[in-house]
Amino acid sequence: MFPELLEQHARTEPAKAALIAGQTTLTYQELVHAMDGIAQWLLDRGLKPGDRIALHRHNSIELVVLMFAGFRAGLIAVPINPRLKAAEIAYVLDHSGARLCFSEPAFAGLVTTIEVVTELPSFTSASFAGPECNPDAPAILLYTSGTTAQPKGVIHSQRTLYEGAAELARNSVDPGDTVLCATQISHIGGLGVVLLPALIHGATIVLLGTFQPAAALEAIEQHGCTFMFLLPALLQQLVEEQAAHPRNVQSVRAFLIGGDMVPLSLQQRASDLFHAEVLEGYAMTELLPIAINTKGAARVGSLGPGANAIICILDANGEAMAPGEVGELVVRSPASCSGYWQNPKATAELFAGGWLHTGDLASADADGYHWFKGRLKQIIIRGGCNISPQEVEEAFYRHPAVLESGVVGMPDAVFGEVPVAFLSLREGQEASADELLAFTRTLLSDYKVPVKIEFMDVLPKGLTGKIDRRRLRDLLLASEEALEASKAVPV
Repeated sequence: MFPELLEQHARTEPAKAALIAGQTTLTYQELVHAMDGIAQWLLDRGLKPGDRIALHRHNSIELVVLMFAGFRAGLIAVPINPRLKAAEIAYVLDHSGARLCFSEPAFAGLVTTIEVVTELPSFTSASFAGPECNPDAPAILLYTSGTTAQPKGVIHSQRTLYEGAAELARNSVDPGDTVLCATQISHIGGLGVVLLPALIHGATIVLLGTFQPAAALEAIEQHGCTFMFLLPALLQQLVEEQAAHPRNVQSVRAFLIGGDMVPLSLQQRASDLFHAEVLEGYAMTELLPIAINTKGAARVGSLGPGANAIICILDANGEAMAPGEVGELVVRSPASCSGYWQNPKATAELFAGGWLHTGDLASADADGYHWFKGRLKQIIIRGGCNISPQEVEEAFYRHPAVLESGVVGMPDAVFGEVPVAFLSLREGQEASADELLAFTRTLLSDYKVPVKIEFMDVLPKGLTGKIDRRRLRDLLLASEEALEASKAVPV
């Protein structure tokens, strides 16, 4: 699969730049030599096909080489998010049963339970004499962020990764692209949306170690980057930086955005500033992609039509729903993961009834485009009426003073739950809570309007850069408990 694909590119365009990181460039021929050399080195150390190796590094040439070397040798890569703390890292290492951890030198002290390798040998020419690998065998464990329970290790083979990446290569990435990889390869976004589709086409990938909006714009200007994938919160930062300190970004032809709701106002602002197409897509770690707006056929605000996948919208009884009706989005696709590592119960729940259950609410229109309506576990039920946090957030985003918006449910003795909004405002902008609530009343039914607004300088983000609604709810409940406690103190 992927090693053979890289060999093909190395034969046809050996001197073409495959990876650029800082001042270092690796051609396709050099990438294959490094991959083969490290793969043989791993086997010579006593590792066997099926063994797990942890990869604890920011985006880098070394990380990419290690991943493909693992694919070549039949090992199972276990990428570790660079933002994880020591206890979280220890859980991933223990749960996956990793034998070695390849860390950046700065991270080495965070791993104490298994052998840590910080330096890799270099190879200018190498051959591989290991066994031929099964493309359907587990190749990677991608650990979920664990917002509701312990993280789960999502199992993908080279084939399932390839099926998803090939679909994205057809629909979003062009062969002549210089792709900016601004999200971490340890996450499905950086790996499956950027790196693998670009390498299928033999494109050039510019790697950012960490996302900084100024550094991303400088990379675009320096390398003529044409395409990138970003989460909405990162696109927001990029747009703000370009508006404040414009760079030459005329090379950009398209953004692919996903991972959370993408406000329409943000899509329009990005399109205006970069004169580029903004494509929204929908995926999850377990399946990439599910739906995507394709080049030249985007329907703004939608997730797009199904991407090499059969999609169905089901009601609570598991019955298919008509166009326009809201229910859970379920999928069948050759790019589906095979399940969760060491977790048969969660795997059975994921594939209940022969469908992959996303846990997301959506509707489909008559043309086959899908529209995100919220997450089952985040829906706010006020007096029996369902409220999508994303819909309320979108209303706030239409106000010119609002930079970030997060809406969560607060327990209420009368209605069960009521919505509360957390907002951050643009620098130099002012707006009162009363003004903003009045604004949303012109866009939303009264029962959807939040009962109050909490202002923050910056909204908390999760490990992947999404606004962390669970953290917002925890902050809200803590503040309510503190308020009740203060009322109980005698004066």
